[in-house]
Amino acid sequence: MTENTSASSARAAHDIRLAFSRLRRRLRENYGSGDLTPSQTSVLSRLDKDGEAAVSELAALEGVRHQSVATTVGVLVERGLAARRPDPGDGRRQLVFVTESGHAFLAERRRAGEGWLARMLETRCTEAERRTLIEAAALLERVVRR
Repeated sequence: MTENTSASSARAAHDIRLAFSRLRRRLRENYGSGDLTPSQTSVLSRLDKDGEAAVSELAALEGVRHQSVATTVGVLVERGLAARRPDPGDGRRQLVFVTESGHAFLAERRRAGEGWLARMLETRCTEAERRTLIEAAALLERVVRR
């Protein structure tokens, strides 16, 4: 904690980080991997969120070697979750993008995770607690918004 940080801010930061870490782990357990590794899932999700990119750009964004991302992209392309096309601005490069199957795969994972979480909230929380969580989520969104 710094001089400018209150004890309640430090406690909230710690508790939220811990809860989100556990929640993320449980979501992963419940939406299944679809036989993708975490790095394959990360690249596919990044392409889904940010749009098409060259392997070199993906490597920089993911913080890994070009060869590692090239291998990851190869698996995604082989599984039909991603595809390549020539870069219209530079014919020597190829851009990687998510296919319709890839979008469907990610959407199903999200539905499964949210379904599990909704069931847990239904059985483990009261209506008032769920309203509190909705309000807390809005506050957290405000905190992380740029």
